[in-house]
Amino acid sequence: MLPPGPCLAAGKPAARPARPAAMVHVPAGVFAMGSAAKDDGAMSMRHERPVHEVAVHAFWMDATEVTVAQFAGFVAATHYKTEAEKFGWSGVFRMDLAKWVRVDGADWRHPNGPGSNAKADDPVSHVSWNDADAYAKWLGHRLPTEAEWEYAARGGLEGKTYSWGDELNPGGRAMANWWQGHFPDRNEGRDGYPGLAPVARFPPNGYGLYDMTGNVWEWVADRWDENYYAHSPKRDPRGPDSGSERVMRGGSYLCSQNFCSNYRVAGRSHATPDSTLSNVGFRTVKDSRSRMAPASARERPK
Repeated sequence: MLPPGPCLAAGKPAARPARPAAMVHVPAGVFAMGSAAKDDGAMSMRHERPVHEVAVHAFWMDATEVTVAQFAGFVAATHYKTEAEKFGWSGVFRMDLAKWVRVDGADWRHPNGPGSNAKADDPVSHVSWNDADAYAKWLGHRLPTEAEWEYAARGGLEGKTYSWGDELNPGGRAMANWWQGHFPDRNEGRDGYPGLAPVARFPPNGYGLYDMTGNVWEWVADRWDENYYAHSPKRDPRGPDSGSERVMRGGSYLCSQNFCSNYRVAGRSHATPDSTLSNVGFRTVKDSRSRMAPASARERPK
């Protein structure tokens, strides 16, 4: 288990289903997926290209990352045991040592190991892709596809670097939880949170979604293929049919300008589905009753 490495035309929903608790409706639309060369300079990676048009159907998405309290409800109801608990250890980034270490006893309840306690409104961490998938299925939800995730993260903005625009700190305002300073030795914590932040402490994007940037990486449904964008379908792509790793999106509190910059809306990373780390979590989606694709997509040939 290794730590993760380094134009929108939203339609209107035809009919809104009953609002699921703590979820936000994301309308069907067409957008340009991937990063342009301008996106944070050299940090814009080849596996984020080419920019390509994608149409997605309407869906519901969790307004926040799944919290410790929400995950605890799942565990209480099902007696589920996470993979970190089965392994007996997980990966923790030690701020004092400025590096990743294996910590025996680290898990979703004890994010820094024995003696530490997860806070109820923090995003749950130390969950593998398999754990996240199990939680989503328990709810009758699923993990978002990579295309759904990026479309939702853009929040109705067209071709922007971040989920709020092209400036990382517009007007000097902290818009998300990421590493300010030089990674890994100096974290200035100017956003107020040198580590995990409780969910919804920063402004939501245009769709009302919180923490689509930073805080914890978020597992998505797709398998990883760095060349997938070159041949992915134009409508509701669901990733390659095979592959040993899964995609994660959004960056985390450990992403910095000098190291990762995957807080960019097009940033991608990947890990094996049993990976569990102190900066990886997830959110879920639920299909909308309205499955009609945007008109512009229906009019185009496959």
